[in-house]
Amino acid sequence: MKIAIVKYNAGNVQSVVFALNRLGIEPEITDDPEKLRTADKVIFPGVGEASSAMKYLKERGLDEVLRSLKQPFLGICLGMQLMCKHSEENDTECLGIFDLNLKKFPPKEKVPHMGWNKIYNLNSALTKGLTEKDYVYFVHSYYAELGDETISTTNYINEFSAGLHKNNFYGFQFHPEKSGVTGAKILKNFIEL
Repeated sequence: MKIAIVKYNAGNVQSVVFALNRLGIEPEITDDPEKLRTADKVIFPGVGEASSAMKYLKERGLDEVLRSLKQPFLGICLGMQLMCKHSEENDTECLGIFDLNLKKFPPKEKVPHMGWNKIYNLNSALTKGLTEKDYVYFVHSYYAELGDETISTTNYINEFSAGLHKNNFYGFQFHPEKSGVTGAKILKNFIEL
């Protein structure tokens, strides 16, 4: 199975590679449009800032490539955020795959939201085998609103989308690759789609 990880100068790619290695997968990190189009599955991870990440994607035409993919596609953290319509982070127009906007957490609590939270309202093939007692690991300052495409929810300051799904596109705000056994189940479910 060919799994491509999108290269776009966003951090945290190696931890995704290691998580996939533990599941017996050797992914390829690439920004080559043809390799992305011909992969069996594509993972779009990332830690970083929205506007510079979108600039990198647009300069290489990868924004159009990613929108056009038909195989299972998983965005993680910044990757999921960039799949939404718009981010308040530097007023960034994103890929628009998900019909949701990203808001900055109000400064009522410590921001970024960093640590372990439960996810609930689980509604996806990717969360098969999880319970609403399972914890996953988050690190982020912006969140996706709740909407029709929400497949899991969590609460920090307010409720927000922990996971999204539309057609072949999936996204999680948390880091499955850093979420122990629970995250490994999610990645395994994605590989088995």
